[in-house]
Amino acid sequence: MPKKKKFIKKVVPLWLALILTINSSVLVGLSEYYILKRRFAKQVKEILISNDPEALVKDATAKVLPVSGYQTSLTWGQLGKKLVEVGAIDQQKYEKIYNSNTNGKQDLDIFSENFDKKIVINENNSRFVVNTLWALGLANKSKVLDQGPMRTGGNPTKNFASTGGWTLGSKPAMEVYSSHELIPLTDEQQDLVEKIAGNVYRPCCGNHTAFPDCNHGMAALGYIELAVASNLSEDQIYKDLLAFNSYWFPQTYVEMAVYFQQEDGLSWEQVDAKKALSNDFSSSRGSQKIKQAVSSVPGLKSQGGSCGA
Repeated sequence: MPKKKKFIKKVVPLWLALILTINSSVLVGLSEYYILKRRFAKQVKEILISNDPEALVKDATAKVLPVSGYQTSLTWGQLGKKLVEVGAIDQQKYEKIYNSNTNGKQDLDIFSENFDKKIVINENNSRFVVNTLWALGLANKSKVLDQGPMRTGGNPTKNFASTGGWTLGSKPAMEVYSSHELIPLTDEQQDLVEKIAGNVYRPCCGNHTAFPDCNHGMAALGYIELAVASNLSEDQIYKDLLAFNSYWFPQTYVEMAVYFQQEDGLSWEQVDAKKALSNDFSSSRGSQKIKQAVSSVPGLKSQGGSCGA
């Protein structure tokens, strides 16, 4: 008992007390700094919106849809040639549709032996990219297509927009559906594809990409498979898919950029891509919520993508 009393009465060294005091002050100071920083960013944002909201929209548009486009780290390689060989794409149909440099003609080189240029999406070739990735997602052998809602959802697989709507192949869509290992994937990679696809939504539908019942969903699936096989990080895959969605649904993602700037003081490059692609933001329900939240901001024009070849 005497030892215990002695311990209780023991005085804390002055140097330790000073360190504790300083550390506490630093923590409080840092907390106040970040609170003030966030508050300041919000005030700046409010000033921008109230004084020149059209400038805010213009800035968001430039970041969401850069004129130079968005370049991935992947190439088409031999995929264009293979898609023609298996009947998923009819090259002559493609050449009839994409007959000018303002709609993707320059990308027809993917049907050469080995197209080693990076996959790029921009305002001119966004339709070409969605259709080509659609063909890839449709034809590649896939656990998502064989075991997911496309087969188990209760509706005939052939009746979905992503199957019945595909008219640019030399063979019927269901004949090429999940039929060829254009992108060989291990069981672990197939699981990763399914996991990422389950987190990715598109504004035209209420379904995630693990249920790719429309063209944009099937296109996103094709890219996820290619990216996983190429060992891209999950973060990078989400960033790439957000860029694709942005060019496929420009109005939605300009609105989303304005929303994040308004609500969180975040510029578009600071927004977490996985969050932006989630059900809360990128599904049809989520995107409508965003649209309503920014409906009073002048300068937002109506434009968007459609679910057809």
